[in-house]
Amino acid sequence: MSLNEITPPTRKPKLADMVIDALRKRIGTGEFGPGTKLPTENQLTVHFGVSRTVVREAIAALAADGTVQPRQGAGVFVMASAASAFTAIGGESSNKISVALNVLEVRMGIEIESAGLAAQRRSASQEAAILEAWNEFGRLLKSGNPTGKSDFAFHRAIAAATNNPFYIEVLDALGSRTIPCDVASPWGTESVLTFEYQAGLHEEHRRILLAISAQNADGAREAMREHLSRSQDRYRARLAQQAGH
Repeated sequence: MSLNEITPPTRKPKLADMVIDALRKRIGTGEFGPGTKLPTENQLTVHFGVSRTVVREAIAALAADGTVQPRQGAGVFVMASAASAFTAIGGESSNKISVALNVLEVRMGIEIESAGLAAQRRSASQEAAILEAWNEFGRLLKSGNPTGKSDFAFHRAIAAATNNPFYIEVLDALGSRTIPCDVASPWGTESVLTFEYQAGLHEEHRRILLAISAQNADGAREAMREHLSRSQDRYRARLAQQAGH
């Protein structure tokens, strides 16, 4: 992962902030899930090309907000923290389409405004991160691989571009539940895993991306509203189909 994706090129941020942002992103995408042990201090030092002092500062900041927990002699572990508020979604009923609809409703309350704010506030590097996630979705789709992680990365990059950390926290709390179309999702069905379905999502994402790139806040909100509304319609149709069986 390039650190340029998460920092504006017009100013030089603190090295610790770059490490914090990079680790948050990897935790948010599920690469480091709850209970996972982070790489060692030496490994992080080498990976990010920074000093031990910088790594320790970053870990201390993440520990202070409950994202990770250092355990003496054992290492640093990712905490459930914010995700714990959503554990009920991952319970026994999480394979129900009605639950997917509830998640989409929550997302509409959050992501429509986040798209507008991203259009107003995004930096050049944040815009590039959104574009990169969109391109990765297309690459995975073309190669026949699951697109869920890149789909989540696209929405998370938009949340990051608001420059309001609470938008990211909510998406990170929902985690993989945010993207019901992925093969790994409990809501994945044949109807939502088709190439045509995911190609439609990619096109909807493109319209959101173009509005954010043009700094068109109203256009970005409307494109996001249309995208999430269409997802709701698809799941309502699937629910009605199940009811008719």
